[in-house]
Amino acid sequence: MGIKSALPRYELYLYTAVLGVALIWAGSWIFEASSENIDRKAFKESVQPGWHYFGRKMDAADFEWMMWFSTFRNHILFALAGHVIFAKIFSLLAPKHRSLIFGVYGGLAVLVTMGWTYMALVLSHCIILYSVALVKMKWLCLAAGLSALASIKLEPYNSWQEALVTGSFDLQDVLFYGGCGFSIMRCMSFALENCDKKEGNYTFCDLLRYNFYLPFFFFGPIMTFDKFHAQVNNTQLTRKEREMWNITTKALLHLGIILVVDVFFHYLYILTIPSDMKLVAKLSDWCLAGLAYSNLVYDWVKAAIMFGVINTVARLDHLDPPQPPKCITMLYVFAETHFDRGINDWLCRYVYDYIGGDHDKIFKELLATICTFAITTLWLGPCQLVYIWSFFNCFGLNFELWVAKLFSLPPLSTIEGFMGGAMSRRIRGVFNAANFWTIILYNVLSLNSLEFAKLVGRRLIFKGFPLSTLSVLLVTYCGVQLVKERERKEALLEDPEPVKAVDGGKEKAE
Repeated sequence: MGIKSALPRYELYLYTAVLGVALIWAGSWIFEASSENIDRKAFKESVQPGWHYFGRKMDAADFEWMMWFSTFRNHILFALAGHVIFAKIFSLLAPKHRSLIFGVYGGLAVLVTMGWTYMALVLSHCIILYSVALVKMKWLCLAAGLSALASIKLEPYNSWQEALVTGSFDLQDVLFYGGCGFSIMRCMSFALENCDKKEGNYTFCDLLRYNFYLPFFFFGPIMTFDKFHAQVNNTQLTRKEREMWNITTKALLHLGIILVVDVFFHYLYILTIPSDMKLVAKLSDWCLAGLAYSNLVYDWVKAAIMFGVINTVARLDHLDPPQPPKCITMLYVFAETHFDRGINDWLCRYVYDYIGGDHDKIFKELLATICTFAITTLWLGPCQLVYIWSFFNCFGLNFELWVAKLFSLPPLSTIEGFMGGAMSRRIRGVFNAANFWTIILYNVLSLNSLEFAKLVGRRLIFKGFPLSTLSVLLVTYCGVQLVKERERKEALLEDPEPVKAVDGGKEKAE
């Protein structure tokens, strides 16, 4: 879809005002629900004492957020700080061997944290997949890797492997499955890249250096082997102009966002409220819409911050890690929807783009999406909720292609050709607004529960029709148009050539 001509400035101001008022209105409903129900029995476990400055309890329902920025914050900072210090020293003393230092430090950190049995388990996966990589058959590498991944996701194999790890501490389950899962995905990347190597093979040491890079080991993101190998073996360790300033600025920005999120958790219990279905059933339609939207925004913020912290360390090591995911507010198509750009890049490189090609053939796209979401289902851990999530997102991705194909055929393409660019953009914005809420509903079920997603869908689509349905779509339409305007300006800055005068002097970007 091309970039259409700009909308009138007053129209964009109107969209901004409507969107701002709606967000404040929905936020006020959530604040009221949080304040009035703070002492509910269902809130006792997840709403805990917060900062004494505010005199309010805070939403502590997300274990992952609390682990990173409260409970185990000092342990994580200690491990990453040690990596940064050792990496800097040896990058100055022996830049040619810095990848070896990364691997040694990471391996020792994993050994000390998880024990020798866990280290032996991870190494066994590495040895098996390295042996398969030497055959240089992609289908065999993928089959072996997915079998290894299934062994830590499916019973009874995962319980048997977990029992091998001795000792017990609060983070053991998280580190066990995170480290094993990401290790297997990295080993698959190594094996598939080795298949493309024309002469010889990469060494087992290359695999170990890649896999045991500590910042990525337990929590990701996944950086494909081809990129990591090229960057970590670059001995020309120079910085671009203002690069350190940008790294420092982003680190301070991440710190600021962490503080802002913690402050919000004192006033808006967006994670705890959806778990209490008796309370949710009593809330207004606007409050439900705000909860569904804010849960996805929070999940994006969490991913962006956690990966941002890790990426800051990686950039200090002169690496260019995967970027944070695109903000959910900026998404109105399934093709750009993801919460982990590392996994997304991995799937696109080895599955989705490999099978789907240029993604304009309906049956090839269907096969590519089915294979992609099948692997994603295995990665997330097969269960009913994941099956439903995968099915609807796979359907949404294909449905977009079917609709695009339909609108590219006459008479619909002819009718759109006669429209002005602004009118075409408005009509597309209506469809994009509806698509935005399908993305919200399809993904909120994986973040909260199937019951919450079904309740939000019923209230906004059926019980709330027409007032709630149309008003929420109107607000979403305003947001979509503002996003489209931002994308239009960014595209014109990157490539101003497509703008030319057509239709009697009106500007339209083809």
